[in-house]
Amino acid sequence: MTEILLYGADWCPDCRRAKTYLKENNIEFTFVDVDLDKEATAKVEAINNGKRIIPTLIIRGKSYTNPNNVELASVLGINEVGNVQLFGADWCPDCRRAKSFLTDNGINFDFVDVDKYNWATKKVEEINNGKRIIPTVLIDDVPYTNPDNVKLTELLSINVEKEHKVFDTIIIGGGAAGLTTSIYAQRDRFDTLILEKSTIGGNAFLTEKIENYPGFTSISGPKLMEKMEDQAKTYGAVIKTGEEVIGIEKKDNLFSIETKGTTYLGKSVVLSTGSTYRKLGIPNEEELIGSGIHFCATCDGAFYRDKDIIVIGGGNSALEEGIFLAGFCKSVKIVNRSENFSASETYVEKLKSIDNISTYMNKTSLEFISDEKELFKALKVKDNATNEESLLEADGVFIFIGLIPNTQSFKGIVDLDKRGFIQTTALAQTSVDGIFAAGDCREGAIAQVAAATGEGVLASYGIRSFLK
Repeated sequence: MTEILLYGADWCPDCRRAKTYLKENNIEFTFVDVDLDKEATAKVEAINNGKRIIPTLIIRGKSYTNPNNVELASVLGINEVGNVQLFGADWCPDCRRAKSFLTDNGINFDFVDVDKYNWATKKVEEINNGKRIIPTVLIDDVPYTNPDNVKLTELLSINVEKEHKVFDTIIIGGGAAGLTTSIYAQRDRFDTLILEKSTIGGNAFLTEKIENYPGFTSISGPKLMEKMEDQAKTYGAVIKTGEEVIGIEKKDNLFSIETKGTTYLGKSVVLSTGSTYRKLGIPNEEELIGSGIHFCATCDGAFYRDKDIIVIGGGNSALEEGIFLAGFCKSVKIVNRSENFSASETYVEKLKSIDNISTYMNKTSLEFISDEKELFKALKVKDNATNEESLLEADGVFIFIGLIPNTQSFKGIVDLDKRGFIQTTALAQTSVDGIFAAGDCREGAIAQVAAATGEGVLASYGIRSFLK
C-alpha cells in the first residue's frame, strides 16, 4: 500500500509521462484531475507556494513536484531487475545493514517504516506467519525475510568485484572495540578495513541509554556509536557491513579473510566480534523467538507499547532494559531466579520509584507457553522455596541473562578458553602472531563500552608493534 496520489491533467505532457512510467512499472496510483476538482487545484497550489505546478505527487504523505523518472525510480524502488520495497525500522540493525548495502550498490528501494504505518506491520506479519520479522524485502512483490547481503547480491544481480587491496589491518567486528582500534590505527597511518556481520555499533547500538561513558552524563547507544563511526570514517577507515567472515588463512605473511561474498587481504587482523545474548534453553524458546520472545528492548520494545511484558534476569542489563520498557509498556514483570538482584544498587533503587514494575524473586523459568496462534502467551515459573509452579501471562517476554562470545568461527584458528573467549597475552596478542583480540570476545574482558574502547587502544598498540 504505497498510497500514491498523482495530481495532474490530461493535456499535461509531464503528467502523461509520469502516468506512463508508473503504469509500465506496475506501480498503483490514483490520478486526480485538477481541471475537474477545485479542491485538488487548491491542494496543488498550497503545496507549491501558490503555483499550479503539475504533476504533483503525494507518496505516503510526502509531496514531489514534477519529479522526473529517475527521481520516481529512487523514491519507489524501481530498478531494471525489479521493484524493491524494504519493510523495516530505523532502530533495526539488519534493516540498516540492508539499506546501506542497497545504497552502496546503487539499488533503488522504497523504504516503508513499520513504526509509522499499521498496514505495514500487518503486511510483515502476514508474510512471516504472524511474526514481526524485519527487514522483509519485496522484489516485484515476492517477499524475502531478512535476506543477507549475499542473498541480495544474487536476487538483484549485483556485480561485486573482489577486493585486491592489501590493508594494514582488517578488523572483524564493528562495535566500540573495533571502531576504537580503527581510529587509533588510522592515526598511525595504517589503512584499516572493518568487516561487520550486521550493523556498526554492536550491542552498544542496541542500548537505549548509556549513563557511565566518560564525558556523557547520558547518551543513547546509537548516538554514541554513530559518533565513533563518523570519527573512524573521518580518519579514513573503510567500513563494510553485512560481511560475515567464514575463514581466516595466512599465506606469504598476509592474512586472507574470506566472507560469504568475497575475500580481503590484510597484514594483520583484529578479532572484535563481541558477544550475543544467552538463551534459557527451556521448552518452546526456539519456536517462539520473534513470536513474543526477544533479546533486545531497543529493537523490539516498540511492538509492545501499552502492553504487558515480562523481563527475565537480575543483572544490570535486565533492570536497565526493564526500566526502559516500563516507560511505554502497560506493565513489566521482572523474573529473577535468585533472592536478590546482582545489578548495581543504582538500578535496584530506581525500581522502587516505578509503579508499573513488579518483581518475582527466587523464581526459576520452566517453560514458555504459546496460544492457539503459536504466539507467546505465558511463562511457567517455579518458586524455588516452595516448588510451587504458576503461570505469568503477558504479551511478550525479554530475556537478559548474560552473553556468549561470538568466537565459534575462530575455533582452531586461535586459542580459546573453556567458555569460548579468545585468550590473549600482552598488547591483545592472540596465539597467532599478527592476530589480535579486543572487546567482549576476549578472555577477561569487561562488558562495558568504556572498557571496550580501552581494549581497542590496546589492540592498536599491538598492531603498531607488529607492523613496525
